Parts: sequence; C-alpha cells; structure tokens
Amino acid sequence: MAVFLLRPLIYTLSMPNEPSKSAGEKAAQQLISLAEAAELSGLSHSHLRLLVRQKKIWAIKKGRDWLTTEEAVKTYLVTDRKPGPKGKD
Repeated sequence: MAVFLLRPLIYTLSMPNEPSKSAGEKAAQQLISLAEAAELSGLSHSHLRLLVRQKKIWAIKKGRDWLTTEEAVKTYLVTDRKPGPKGKD
C-alpha cells in the first residue's frame, strides 16, 4: 500500500505597490506561539494547550511547538465560555 502526502498549493499574486510575498510567508507571519497568545489573552500557556486539544482554538504544531493566530485567540475570548445552564434574562 502506498501513502501519498499531499501539500496544499499556494498561489501568489503580486500587487503593484506591495513587495511580493507568497501566501505561505504571509500566513507564517501571522502565526504566534502559545506563549505569545498567553500574554495576549491573559490565559496560561497550559490552558491554551488544553483549548487546542479540545479544538476550541485553532492551532498547528510545528516541531514541538504549537502555533496559533491572534485572530483565533480573540475569537475564543469573545465567545461565552461559562459552562452550565444560562440564567434567565
């Protein structure tokens, strides 16, 4: 049985007044470590790892480090995170 690893294709578009960077480079610049995300959010590094394992925050593992985006952290922070029944309004 053969196993094939497929990599997503990255298309680059050059804008007139913008230095040419591939889409992969732009995405890599937006990635932050969970330590940086912890400083940004006020949550602990270990709690962010838990949220990643629970798939509540998007992240990607690069080597031994987890990387996420500032947008993913901010999206999680604005969600209603309190468990249990909601009070009557």
